[in-house]
Amino acid sequence: MSKLVIEGVSRTFAGVRGGQPVQALQPVDLAVAANDFITILGPSGCGKSTLLRVVAGLEAPSAGRVLLDG
Repeated sequence: MSKLVIEGVSRTFAGVRGGQPVQALQPVDLAVAANDFITILGPSGCGKSTLLRVVAGLEAPSAGRVLLDG
């Protein structure tokens, strides 16, 4: 059983001054089992921090869900 499940999580920010919305995080799926150790790698601006903020509950996802312990 997975301890952390990320299902279809994406995050879009509204455009500034009527500009186009910015999709900071494409839909992500991930399952992390108990005692697993993972890393999140990628270039600057790819959504690593946004994903972590959503998982931590600091930001709400635009779509999808995060489940911790079921």
